[in-house]
Amino acid sequence: MARALKVYRTAAGFHDAYVAASSQKAALEAWGSDHDLFARGIAELVTDPALTAEPLASPGTVIKRSRGSAAEQIASLPARKPRAAAVETAEPASAEKPVKPKPKPKPPKPDRSAVEAAEEALEALRRDHDKAQRALAKREADLARERRAVERKQDAALRETQAEVDAARDAYDAKLRAWRAAR
Repeated sequence: MARALKVYRTAAGFHDAYVAASSQKAALEAWGSDHDLFARGIAELVTDPALTAEPLASPGTVIKRSRGSAAEQIASLPARKPRAAAVETAEPASAEKPVKPKPKPKPPKPDRSAVEAAEEALEALRRDHDKAQRALAKREADLARERRAVERKQDAALRETQAEVDAARDAYDAKLRAWRAAR
């Protein structure tokens, strides 16, 4: 059994938007609203037969009706203050002049001292790092020179000792051959 249609109304600018729908949820969907306009008090159920006839004739279609004539809408606007005339008047100099609003003071320029202090600390750290790197490079070069000197000394000592071993072995071999021959 289909639900009975009801007519709902909400404000839409200078118009009222009417829709015939089976529920408040269906009315919100027809209006394209993501918010519950009924809970906010912006939408309502309409029971006046003069206002419900047209929406009930085309269910689900949003019907807009002006809230009044253009003259009535303009008349309902709040009164504007007249602007001061730019025409010179013959008023005396002591007459009260309109007070101009004071311009907002410009905010102070942000303090850069923290940035400068951090940049100085970074630069000092880089200088210390570079100094330590140079000291390490010098020590590495000194160690490399020392290693080459030790290696040269060891090579010379090894050659000399190897020559002594070779000479002792040759002498032993010669004596061994002479001993075998004498037997």
